[in-house]
Amino acid sequence: MAELKTGDPAPDFSLEGDDGKVYSLSDFSGKKLILYFYPKDNTPGCTTEAREFTALVKEYAEEGCKIIGVSPDSAASHKKFKEKQNLDILLLSDPDKICAAAFGAYGEKKNYGVTYTGIIRSTFVIDTDGTVLKVFKNVKAKGHAEKVLCELR
Repeated sequence: MAELKTGDPAPDFSLEGDDGKVYSLSDFSGKKLILYFYPKDNTPGCTTEAREFTALVKEYAEEGCKIIGVSPDSAASHKKFKEKQNLDILLLSDPDKICAAAFGAYGEKKNYGVTYTGIIRSTFVIDTDGTVLKVFKNVKAKGHAEKVLCELR
């Protein structure tokens, strides 16, 4: 699968949210989206990233952006994760990793010399018309939310 880049149309999706509703890209038409893919709820890096995005929700809203996290975890897991960490962002469940694959956020990774397939921590800034504005690949969780916000400004 070709890598998504600036100017490409964002792939559509149909994923269950932590609130039990099913969301697709068109549900956010007219809003800028920060769509970030992360490996697993309640792990140190993913918790850091989610907390940092939550801490900046108002600043992102001022830029006209909605923040959405996507992982293979179930909607029930997302709901517990949000409650436990007091998160204020929408989390979507992608158990078959179809959405992650469509965005190029699922594939070969290396960790301590071991190669395996998994979620590649990535963030996509999607414009109001559904085109990709910016792609962040293989991001480090700490400080990432602030970095994306700086890029938006």
